[in-house]
Amino acid sequence: MKRRSLIVMLVTTATLPASPASALRGDERVFLSSDRLTLGTEANLSASVRIADIDGDRDLDVIVANGRHWPQQNFLMINRQRARFSVQRPLGHERRTSYATEVADLDGDGDLDIAVGNDMAPNRVFLNNGDGHFQEGGGFGEISSVRSLTLADIDADGDVDILATCRGRQNHMYLNDGTARFSTGRPYGNPDDSSIDVAVADLNRDGYPDLVLANRDKQQNYVLLNDGHANFTKRIPFGSGKDQTRAVAVADMNADGWPDLVSGSIGQRNAVYLGDGHGGFRPALGFGREDGQSYALALTDMDNDKDVDIVVGNVAQPNAVFFNHGDGISYREVRFGTASTASYGLDTGDMDADGYPDIAVANSGTRNQIFLNRPQNR
Repeated sequence: MKRRSLIVMLVTTATLPASPASALRGDERVFLSSDRLTLGTEANLSASVRIADIDGDRDLDVIVANGRHWPQQNFLMINRQRARFSVQRPLGHERRTSYATEVADLDGDGDLDIAVGNDMAPNRVFLNNGDGHFQEGGGFGEISSVRSLTLADIDADGDVDILATCRGRQNHMYLNDGTARFSTGRPYGNPDDSSIDVAVADLNRDGYPDLVLANRDKQQNYVLLNDGHANFTKRIPFGSGKDQTRAVAVADMNADGWPDLVSGSIGQRNAVYLGDGHGGFRPALGFGREDGQSYALALTDMDNDKDVDIVVGNVAQPNAVFFNHGDGISYREVRFGTASTASYGLDTGDMDADGYPDIAVANSGTRNQIFLNRPQNR
């Protein structure tokens, strides 16, 4: 596999000082795949992928959402230790246009369930019987143009709720009664938002989860602050107002104790927004290619150096990991995969139990892949 490493410095109006040479050294990593590390043999229209231990055997399995625009079967890939995905199970009996298969304990019984978000088809919840076999547990929401789901306890009642983004239509959140039955949708954002992703975090440290809304189609991105009653009427814009944002995630990138934002966009550089601790953010710090085509993000410590790195999934460009030098503004880029794939989704987790997070990638039109995290000199 061809690999390229380079130093990427994030800049605003002034050039940032170069990191000292000692900061650039350390345990350098590469990401390796092979024909044995594909998730099945089919080339589906995959939209997202999630990593979780769904069968309770203490290794990480993979759930794949298929069906961008045309109905396809969703699948569970069962890990038989050390990233050997030798068992594949269908999720549900119907083929649907699925964009998201998100994982959490929705019914409070201690195992992981799955919420499936579909484009112009009914959304569904699948309940786990405890060993990774699932039964359909009902639906949620009206039929809409769902592009992503995020699972979080929005109303602070101790169970997991569902937020759906819908491109060009009203976004909704669905509150859980604790048994995986969900309320009629409560709207958030503007009715005509072209939303593609939403992240949840307490951005102003008032004890309530806030929302970060990523809009594409050159619409304004927003932070939506929670009033303490799961209402999100206060809006703080971020970005240029004309971005083509496809993904957003939240973590403390510079270790100052405040949440920061990372956004992935198409036709422009990706960006880091350092938080001010009050729900607002400093001007964008760009990273990656000027002509970036980023559709997915994950924030994880990929090299175990105790800071948060950025994993980016691209379309028609190699994917990349941006290793954080600890300040949240300077990164080393390591590319993986090829420019021939369309990576619409990814997730990270230690699938081979070696102590380092690996990467699962959902490709549209080619086989999905696992990339194992390895030392550079191996």
